[in-house]
Amino acid sequence: MIIAFILAATVVAAPPVAETDAIFAAAGAQRRGKDWILCPQDRAATARIDLYRDLNGDGRTDVIVVADSAACYGAAGRGFALVSRQPNGRWRRMIAGPGMAEVLDTKGVGGWPDITISGPGSCFPVMRWNGRAYGQTRRAYLGKPCR
Repeated sequence: MIIAFILAATVVAAPPVAETDAIFAAAGAQRRGKDWILCPQDRAATARIDLYRDLNGDGRTDVIVVADSAACYGAAGRGFALVSRQPNGRWRRMIAGPGMAEVLDTKGVGGWPDITISGPGSCFPVMRWNGRAYGQTRRAYLGKPCR
């Protein structure tokens, strides 16, 4: 009997090298030598790009930057920052914090997707863009409402 295993890997498109410095800086990362560190208290919390695509349909790229560090992000073990290219070409941080950001199909103002911020536990905040900032709209677990 032959058993085949198929591993699904997430392929993340990479930004042009010239853009990475501006992306990491907008995410709040600090330059340490050749690396960008998202959490200055943990020199090993190297920032990396987890998502690079247009999230809200405006034709401009959006990026989720992440770093792993229990020292900085507690039991969640990961922190994130969502940055978006603005009409003037600069990058703007839309939301950042501890936890793992998951982009949902539901949308807020301007077509911005809702984001679940998960970590340990079983009832996670779902953040929605209101036109100025992301704020909590509900709590959910496995796509179902919870308290």
